Amino acid sequence: MFDIGFSEILVIAVVALIVIGPERLPSVARTLGHLFGRMQRYVNDVKADIQREMELDELKKLRKDVEDSARSIEEAARSFETSVTKEVNAAQDELRALETLGDPTKEAVVQSTEPAGNTAQPSQTDSSPAAKSAS
Repeated sequence: MFDIGFSEILVIAVVALIVIGPERLPSVARTLGHLFGRMQRYVNDVKADIQREMELDELKKLRKDVEDSARSIEEAARSFETSVTKEVNAAQDELRALETLGDPTKEAVVQSTEPAGNTAQPSQTDSSPAAKSAS
């Protein structure tokens, strides 16, 4: 981390032994170890928080991209549905127009299916009770 070699650590330990003294050196070393451990945990926590925030930002961007894609697919599906509906309505309108005009092929099919002896119109005789009583 600080690029300190073994010889530099040895010099620091000798100076600390002289300045602090041999009685208090173990407790000071223990306290420094605890403080160094806390500092490392704090730095690791900060790194983890930063990493989580970066991942959260990436997830938000990904979510936005997915929502935009879904929206564009939905719009494409709506436009397709609209065009299909227009085509179906146009075909239905044409069929209705053909039905109202009387399709000549339909009449030819109906005439060809009738028996040959049945071409005469049935006579219209009035068989109502009023007509019988008048005669």
